[in-house]
Amino acid sequence: MDAAGWWSLLALVVGGVVGASLVARHMRRASAARITELRQLEQLVQRRADQVTALSHELRTPLSMIKGSVELLLEGGPGTLTPMQQRFLHVIDHQSAQVIGLCESLLIQAKIEAGLFTPRPEKVDVSVVVRDVVTAMRPLCAQRQQRISLDVPQVMPRIPADPMLLTQALTNLLSNASRFTTTGGSIDVRVALIDTGVALYVTDDGAGMTRAERHRLFHRFATGRPLADGTGLGLVITKTIVELHGGEIMVHTASTRGTTFLLTLPGRS
Repeated sequence: MDAAGWWSLLALVVGGVVGASLVARHMRRASAARITELRQLEQLVQRRADQVTALSHELRTPLSMIKGSVELLLEGGPGTLTPMQQRFLHVIDHQSAQVIGLCESLLIQAKIEAGLFTPRPEKVDVSVVVRDVVTAMRPLCAQRQQRISLDVPQVMPRIPADPMLLTQALTNLLSNASRFTTTGGSIDVRVALIDTGVALYVTDDGAGMTRAERHRLFHRFATGRPLADGTGLGLVITKTIVELHGGEIMVHTASTRGTTFLLTLPGRS
């Protein structure tokens, strides 16, 4: 190779080194920019979570005092109430409980978005958790003249799950079923063993949902009915809890034919 050839080869090598250096510098700058952007987003999410937490606390405290005062009045300690006064107090008590529940849901949702919502699994008998939730829900169903049935296997293996989060998810599902079941209707709860773990069915005989209403499920501040009570946060939180456990939640529904929620949990972590 003559001198001209060597100089051409050297120029190519130097050009390649310089080009690679420029590309590497550009990638480092882009990576640093993405890291900065991620940190800013994390700080934004954390600030939002802190704001929601503070707001939920500020709302929950006075509402809890209002609800406590109403309960004292309904017990008759301060004096006898007229039937009309009792009706008004029952309305106040019910609405206060709804807003307190909303505050709790907002608090949990804020923790989810801030990445602070993590399960603490232990060996859990799902049938025991389900029985406890159903027992707690019976008084509410009785007020609405609704029947709630429970079917669980006689023997259940223990699976890894966070009992508090699982209770929250099941309570949300049963509350949702009661809300959309008419007075005098029925709710069926069934636990079954499947190949991958445990399945839980919650079925109501309510009005069901159209395809459009089904698509709005699991979105914040959306419910199965345009004018229904609730914010949709309960189902969002339930879906998050199930997925954090490695499970799935599915829905089978049809207009005028009721709704079934199917929740699955893996048998192993």
